[in-house]
Amino acid sequence: MKIFISADMEGISGVATNQQLKTNSEYQRFRKLMTADVNAAIEGAFEGGATEVVVADGHGNMSNILVEDLDARARLVSGNNRVMCQLEGLDGTFDAIMFVGHHGREAGSERTVISHTLAGICVNEIKINGKVVGETEMNALVAGSFHVPAIFISGDDAYVKEVHETLPDVKAAVTKRAVDRFAAELIHPEAAQKEIREKAEEAVKDTKSYKPLRTEGPVTFDMELKGPQQAMMTTTLPTVTLTGPRSIRFTCDDMVTAYKHMWGCVIIAMTAANGVLGSVNA
Repeated sequence: MKIFISADMEGISGVATNQQLKTNSEYQRFRKLMTADVNAAIEGAFEGGATEVVVADGHGNMSNILVEDLDARARLVSGNNRVMCQLEGLDGTFDAIMFVGHHGREAGSERTVISHTLAGICVNEIKINGKVVGETEMNALVAGSFHVPAIFISGDDAYVKEVHETLPDVKAAVTKRAVDRFAAELIHPEAAQKEIREKAEEAVKDTKSYKPLRTEGPVTFDMELKGPQQAMMTTTLPTVTLTGPRSIRFTCDDMVTAYKHMWGCVIIAMTAANGVLGSVNA
């Protein structure tokens, strides 16, 4: 049985503030905790019957997990030049996907810790076919296009509640209680990792009971960006139209193509935050 793990950092055990995720001495501590949470999920997956596990590091520059400390049975996708963002390496050969250390969406999120959607510098909200989604729900839809079901999540309690609105049956390990966007009631990492390990094992054992989250036919993305300059620059893609000063829309034939298109828009919007040629010398 082949399992894909998409790992983020905001939802791992111990994290409560943005400063802990930036390049400093604190960040080095939390790289170790991220690796430990991922290892707990890997252990649980193998205990549940997995024969192969691939982990995609999906936070920030996407090279946070310490490969030398990672469970040797797993393979790691690291680095940030990716066409498929947090899902690089996923295809139809996988039996299930798990989300470790993920977080709530920015728009309409209930006190989830360090909530945002993909890139806080440019994205306020993403809708797919009219429904507001966070990263987990969006990634689950992409996985569903490959007939791969989402079976497990870990993160704060508000994030779990949010995801259960779309994926009510997914197994969940709560790593902390969200107090505010930048505050949490923490439990000891060892306790959090024990729950991750146990729930991941249960999820993998029950993989056949899960159905992929799918959307059929054309897929329309509506994206609200932080600034009008970001929205305008995404229209360099001829498929993108402005629906407001900071809002854009595009439609693709299928979810995977739409996901790649969305990621392209995010890359453009991030670059346009302070002017696309702002750092180029004449």
